[in-house]
Amino acid sequence: QVQLVESGGGSVQAGGSLRLSCGASGNTASMGCMAWFRQAPGKQREWVSWITTGGNTLYANFVKGRFSVSRDNAKNALYLQMNSLKPEDTAMYQCAARGTPFCSSAGGDYKYWGQGTQVTVSS
Repeated sequence: QVQLVESGGGSVQAGGSLRLSCGASGNTASMGCMAWFRQAPGKQREWVSWITTGGNTLYANFVKGRFSVSRDNAKNALYLQMNSLKPEDTAMYQCAARGTPFCSSAGGDYKYWGQGTQVTVSS
């Protein structure tokens, strides 16, 4: 089992930045690919970004060039640097670990989830 805990959310004005963190504990050797997802009120959860254990990354088009994902395998930590935030980025952000080395943008493919951290961007 892997436990994931997000932090770093908050309220920010449009154009601002936030850095989300996700700390992992438990059987962290089994985490594999990790990803960020988000869900806004009344909307379906959507994939934001994933990162392999080797550091390869992929981003959803709506965050490309503004967000940057990274991980520190030694610290069992995942990060999401969010710049140039927009009101439409307002959502609950969750980190997830797939449990295999292969990444996916489908939430159903991920085995472990954090509770989420709220990001609110005002105009």
